[in-house]
Amino acid sequence: MLVDEARIIVRSGRGGDGALSFRREKFVPKGGPDGGDGGEGGSVILEARQGLDTLLDFAGRHHWEAESGQPGGGSQRHGRSGADLIVPLPPGTLVYDEQTGELLADMDEPGRRIVIARGGRGGWGNEHFKSATNQTPRKTTPGEVGEERHLRLELKLIADVGLIGKPNAGKSTLLAAVSRARPKVANYPFTTLEPNLGIAELSGHRRMVIADIPGLIEGAHTGQGLGTRFLKHIERTSLLVHLLELEPQDGSDPVANYRAIRHELASYSPALAAKPQLLVVTKMDLLGGEADAKVALDLIEQAVGRRAMAISSVAGRGLDALLEACWQRLEPDRARAVKWSADPAGG
Repeated sequence: MLVDEARIIVRSGRGGDGALSFRREKFVPKGGPDGGDGGEGGSVILEARQGLDTLLDFAGRHHWEAESGQPGGGSQRHGRSGADLIVPLPPGTLVYDEQTGELLADMDEPGRRIVIARGGRGGWGNEHFKSATNQTPRKTTPGEVGEERHLRLELKLIADVGLIGKPNAGKSTLLAAVSRARPKVANYPFTTLEPNLGIAELSGHRRMVIADIPGLIEGAHTGQGLGTRFLKHIERTSLLVHLLELEPQDGSDPVANYRAIRHELASYSPALAAKPQLLVVTKMDLLGGEADAKVALDLIEQAVGRRAMAISSVAGRGLDALLEACWQRLEPDRARAVKWSADPAGG
């Protein structure tokens, strides 16, 4: 289950209080102050951790608090510092201040860490205040209060390739065909209700992360259908693969469908619409022979003004060529060494 938004409260540990103490030892009639300092409070640290892809862990736990420092003691014993609290986040999580709306951190790389709430400093014991004129100080300082922050977490999946298109365009079927992901596939709109991630493996130990983005419809950028909830996940992808069903089951015009999706991307974010994109016509096995498929593909290319690829995820046709085309767009320097006769990237 993908949970891509959460609100939490983090609180660092309080510093321990300094101790008020004097030496009380036999044969030491003038024992001086020996109160130790309090320990430091633990900090709250956010960490982008590989292997996490949802904020589900925060659905039932809204308060995250680090350990407080222990107070100091006599004989110059310093209090133990509180342990830091590590809060694991999926890579791609944006961290906002809930009260101001300020973006505090972009956890876009696995292993990235940020101290989001620093622990309070420990207080000073009375040994710090001794002097020639004050040999029996009774002054100490309390530990500092820890920081408290109200955070809003927003996850944007990190993928190399994002699959977009109308419902039933074949995104989930393609993802299942080229990776080990097993998204739900059925013959009705909005089968996919949340993004799915899969890893496609190519020859030469090459790998790509592919995200199946739930189907878009007209008005998605204004909240229609599944709305803008999943459009944000496309923003982190490097390449978009626009899947187009040549003979939509709802009887709609494939060219109009293509333009509608392009309009939704541009309306949501011009930068998103400007991303590199491959146009892929799906379910070509339903058209019969190669000649019919070629004619249909030519008509689509003429209508939309860009090159297109033809695939059949069910029959396994064109999938290797599609993956190579994606790799060529993602890794142009490395891809030059890969011989590939066609140039379906187009426009």
